[in-house]
Amino acid sequence: MSAVDQGAQGAERTLGQLVASATAEMSALVHDEIALAKAELREDAKRVGSGSVSLGAAGVFAVFSLPVLTFAAAYGIHNLGLGLAWSFLIVGGAFLLIAGVLALIAVRKFKKIKPPEKSIASVKQTAAVVGTVKPHPRPVSDKAVGVARSSS
Repeated sequence: MSAVDQGAQGAERTLGQLVASATAEMSALVHDEIALAKAELREDAKRVGSGSVSLGAAGVFAVFSLPVLTFAAAYGIHNLGLGLAWSFLIVGGAFLLIAGVLALIAVRKFKKIKPPEKSIASVKQTAAVVGTVKPHPRPVSDKAVGVARSSS
């Protein structure tokens, strides 16, 4: 069919046919969009899984390297002329100093945490509105008194 024939045929379609066609096309479009979103999410989930495994492996290697680096630092200080015990004490003290600084930073960040004031106000407002609502009285009918059972 040519474009002219389709235009002429479209002019002959009723409003109901046009609405049905538009509804079907919108439904197909929504289904296609959902399928696309699922495919994108599936791909992103694979990437997140792969990245998580890599990050976990990096963390394991970092934890395993910490004792080795600690010994290397202590023996490096020992080679500068200090006793071995003092070298390990210096490295341990440095770790405690770093831990203390990180703990202070964490405490400062925790002190900045505030309660969710907007959410609390919204909940209080909703509770106040719901508290003022009264149920509508329903007429009592004689038909609703007993419950009939199908098998006794």
